[in-house]
Amino acid sequence: MMAVALGAAAGARGGEEGFDRIAEALTVGSDDGRMRARLSGTLDLEGYAFSHPAPALLDATGETLFNPRWSLFLDAQAGRSVYAFAQMRVDRGFDPGPRPLRGRLDEYALRVTPWEDGRLSVQAGKFGTIVGNWVPRHGSWENPFVTAPLAYEQLTGIWDNGAPDSLSELLDWAHVSPRSPHGGRVFDKPLRLPLLWGPSYTTGLAVSGQWGRFTYAAELKDASLSSRPRAWDRGEFEFRHPTASVRLGYRPNAMWNLGVSASGGSYMRTDIPVSLAPGKGRSDHRQYVVAQDVSFAWHHVQVWAEVFAGRFELPGIGDAELVSYYVEAKYKFTPRFFAAVRWNEQIYGKIADGAGTRVRWGANTRRLDVGPGFRFTPHVQLKIQYSLQHDEVAERAWTQWVAGQLVVRF
Repeated sequence: MMAVALGAAAGARGGEEGFDRIAEALTVGSDDGRMRARLSGTLDLEGYAFSHPAPALLDATGETLFNPRWSLFLDAQAGRSVYAFAQMRVDRGFDPGPRPLRGRLDEYALRVTPWEDGRLSVQAGKFGTIVGNWVPRHGSWENPFVTAPLAYEQLTGIWDNGAPDSLSELLDWAHVSPRSPHGGRVFDKPLRLPLLWGPSYTTGLAVSGQWGRFTYAAELKDASLSSRPRAWDRGEFEFRHPTASVRLGYRPNAMWNLGVSASGGSYMRTDIPVSLAPGKGRSDHRQYVVAQDVSFAWHHVQVWAEVFAGRFELPGIGDAELVSYYVEAKYKFTPRFFAAVRWNEQIYGKIADGAGTRVRWGANTRRLDVGPGFRFTPHVQLKIQYSLQHDEVAERAWTQWVAGQLVVRF
């Protein structure tokens, strides 16, 4: 992969005029400038090498994985008030795996802003969540890493097709019980949920706006923050158990940006029969998330951090609570060369076992991500990431992996 990446980068250095011509050809507009539409995109070539089992949301039975991805973005403006956008991808699945290449529509939305001062915008469609500060910069060009922070991809012992019958069964699902079968991380991976599933491109409605140094946003989505990608499409849940989220932001100056968020909704699937606690419905199995985020930028330094406090309600057992956070920093040594470091941690709460003691319901996890990046041109970027993860009370306490990503944008 490295040879392909370097070869593509070397070829791109001499092709800047070609990229400019492509951008011009993919932009159309009316003579008066009121109507405008532009197509753009990225080509990502990703490679992973890891110790088995595959980490996070990666789906692979071996110890390496190659994942090409082509993303196409449409941005359209009609006057000053109406804006539409869409994102299409062709890859091996939203979460990489050894599958055939297929296309899908990840985002599509229409936004109306009645007033020029931006006090109110109304948006409908399928789009990323408003919670936190990672989603606005999660794209392969903006993200200094190849993967997402731990909170967005670390699988827990919560399933969305059924509730555990007892605390001991929950501990089995979370792989912290001595009875957990070896290799269970692999066969039950399609059943488990993270605290947040990536950018959560879920169908819904949103309002947002700005007043002075304050920003606000609220959304009503068809599925929870932890819902899997197949639940994001319109009509999957038909708003029978919607999730509501809000965020309030404050920007005291050009360097700092602060925010608080909250979200609540059912995490159980509605497209298939699921097993629930006796006498309870899907609305009794809810997920709640409260979050704080901060970002800082000064000269060559950028810092981001998010803290999530989450709760999954398990009637008859208790509330499964956890805290997940990360601190991420990026430093630009030159206009082209940068490096980033990210510390992640996920800490699980305790649930009473009925015998007078409290038991931790998940394996506390710590992860260090580090890596350099180099922008060969304004259109070509190469990133390398090394990750070292430690899981307490897990089958393999230490895991590590290396990832590389070449991004070409047009």
